[in-house]
Order: sequence, then structure tokens, then C-alpha cells
Amino acid sequence: MLNTLAIANYRSLRELILPLGRLNVISGPNGCGKSNLYRGLRLMAETAMGTAVESIAHEGGLHSVLWAGPEEFGKGVKEGALPVQGVVRNESINLRFGFSGDNYSYAIDFGYPSPVPGSMFNLDPVIKREVIWHGEIWHDQRAMVDRRGPLIRARDDGGKWQAIEKHLPTFDSMLSRVVDPERVPEILMLREEIRSWRFYDHFRTDVDSVARQPQIGTRTPILSNDGHDLAAAWQTILEVGDGDALDVAVDDAFPGATVSIEPDNGRFELQFQQHGLLRPLSQSELSDGTLRYLLWIAALLTPRPPALMVLNEPETSLHPDLLPALSRLMTKFSEETQLWVISHDQVLIEGLKQQESCNHIGLDKDMGETFAHDQDLFDRPPWRWPTR
Repeated sequence: MLNTLAIANYRSLRELILPLGRLNVISGPNGCGKSNLYRGLRLMAETAMGTAVESIAHEGGLHSVLWAGPEEFGKGVKEGALPVQGVVRNESINLRFGFSGDNYSYAIDFGYPSPVPGSMFNLDPVIKREVIWHGEIWHDQRAMVDRRGPLIRARDDGGKWQAIEKHLPTFDSMLSRVVDPERVPEILMLREEIRSWRFYDHFRTDVDSVARQPQIGTRTPILSNDGHDLAAAWQTILEVGDGDALDVAVDDAFPGATVSIEPDNGRFELQFQQHGLLRPLSQSELSDGTLRYLLWIAALLTPRPPALMVLNEPETSLHPDLLPALSRLMTKFSEETQLWVISHDQVLIEGLKQQESCNHIGLDKDMGETFAHDQDLFDRPPWRWPTR
């Protein structure tokens, strides 16, 4: 489980360090930085997939994703006595992501490359530092794997450093490129854990949505991000997962209703039978809210739970009457897997906050910077960034 998340210089997140629990609820007004937090966490996960640099480029490049304000707010600026203005930088330009966990802690630092005369790629982001260590707070003596530029070192059984790779491209994370379970098992374990993280963000349920179409049925322990394999995922839960929990979740949200999967020449179609109807409704006939809720059931009752699941505004298109049932479903899921819920719906938030395990973090923004409500220097989790 992740215990602390740290992001620095990503959009409005000048430096945000958050404590984490098993069930985490992130809320706040529009524009406070909730989406930036979601995208930052997803970008960090993409380091293990080897696509982080491409994702930064997709967002407009390093210049576009960096914190746009001053490095520090001078005395009197936040009080309005002095205007905001740039100052001479004390640190190199950096974009940092990190977390501490039960097993290992990790941090990665992106920056600009050293200029190469004649090259047109001098604005490409590169990885300046990447480390894995034991314990929550970074210290050189706790480092297990340390990457500076193209060089990766790891400690052997005797605690001595040995070179693992000397020519790693600076645009590739060591998590995506290094495979050596004997000398650096920490990289393998951390990579597989991060790759198991799942992100769900706004299922499409319009008339042309793939979630409404019958699909070829194959065993599907993990619902796809677009929900096109809903029927196959549902049938997989029935056969190898907790089928009883499916029935309970449906009845909790739609009393008296049942769901079945009908095969047709290899294609699976979901059928929704509701009390009072003479025939079941196919997934193409369901209302947006009903279909989206069934998608959340399939995602949260997965027979292959991830290490972490992040849901961005799951209340979208749902009737308020469904939100208490959704909060109960999320609470059950969080008993086995760490869950993040980013929401601005008070009904859902209050339902989740009733749980003892709920870690509620309210975000707001001041001078363009996202901050956590009621968090001062002494409330913030201990965290130290590795230096370059």
C-alpha cells in the first residue's frame, strides 16, 4: 500500500505531499487541481510502462506541464502587498513524482537535457535521477537502486554498489527497461506493482458507445478502460470471481433486478431484467446511468484486484439515489485494494467519509497553487526529494 504521494512542479501542484490510506477521497471545487492530481498520478504510473516521456509530449511538452508560477513566493506576495514576479532560480528545472510504500519507496526527477549544439531535441524531457529505497524518508544510506542519467547502480548482498547498466537512454525509465531479477529484484517487484494500477475515467455511455455493443466473449478478469468488454467481464466474475457479490451489488442499486449474459455465436450480450417488465433490456437499451453503474460493478468486483485503483468522478451521469449504493460497493472493494476516489459530489463523499478507513483530502487553490485543506508543515507527511 502507498503511504505517501509526492508531486512537485506538475501544473498547479507546485509541491503537494499527501498522506494516504486504504480508502482515499479527494474533493474540492472546480479548478482546484483534482484533475491535475489524477493526471500526475497516472503519469507516474506510465513510467513503468515506458510511456511517460511520450505522455509529457502529448500534454504539450515539459514546458507546458511545469508549474507556471515563481519558484518561491516572496514575502508579502501572498498577502497582496507585492506583485508576483519571477526571481533568479536557485534550483534546476525539475518535474518530480514519488511515493513511499509498505515495501519500497520511489522517486523520479525529469528535467531538460544538456544542450547539444545543432540538435533539435534540446527541449525533450530526460530523467535526471531515479531511485528506489527502503523506508519512508529518502536517505543515501537507504538507497537500493540509484540511477543518475544513463548509469544505474544497485547494492549487492553485502551492501556494496555495483553497476547494473551504464548506457540506459535518459528518456527511458529503469522500471521499463531493466530486467534482472537476480541483481535488482526491487525493480521487477516495483514495476509489476505499478503496472497493476488501474485508472478509470468517465465511461462513455452514449448511443455509439462500445459499452453498448455485443462483443466476442473471452475470459476478462479486468474490465477495460472503455468498458467494451462489460458482458465478458461480468461472466468472468460469475465463473471465477464472487458471483454472489454481483447479485448483491445489483440488488442494492436496483432492488429486484437481475443481470444475465446471453451468448450468440461467440458474442456476449448483457441482459438486465427489472421488476415489472415483460422482457429483459439489452445493454444497448439501458439508460446512461444504469449502464454506467453496471460498469462500476464490473470494475470494482474484478477477480484480479490491483495494488491500486483510481476512479475519477465516478458519480458522472448517476442519479443521486445510486450514490449510497456506490459508496458501499467502493467500501467493500477497499477492504482488499487501495482505492482513490476523486469526486465533487457531496452525497458520495459523505457516504465514503462514514467509513473509519476513509482518508478525506480536500483540495483548494491559492495564487494558482493547489494545496490540501487544513495541512500545515507539521501535518504534512515526512518527505525528502533525492537531489541530482
